[in-house]
Amino acid sequence: MPSPRPSLFARDDTFFGICQGLGEDLRISPDLLRLGLALALFFNPVATIAAYLGLGVIVMIARFAFPVRTAEPAPAQEVLAAPATGNDPDRIELAEAA
Repeated sequence: MPSPRPSLFARDDTFFGICQGLGEDLRISPDLLRLGLALALFFNPVATIAAYLGLGVIVMIARFAFPVRTAEPAPAQEVLAAPATGNDPDRIELAEAA
């Protein structure tokens, strides 16, 4: 059984998890967002940091309002085989497999 994923804000490998969260929500690579953030820091660092913190607030509100739920695996269903009649080879294989 897979272990539950920790919160984006509590992980060790992200800085608040903002690019990761936006990447998951927008279904794009968070590395592209990180690259864009790094490039934007060269042109206007104050506005970039303000936008980053603003996006962090949006991601935090979105995560609390709409938590990501992990899908639990469906219980295994048993395949019930009909008694083999000898006429149908598929039923014989199914009966032998059960």
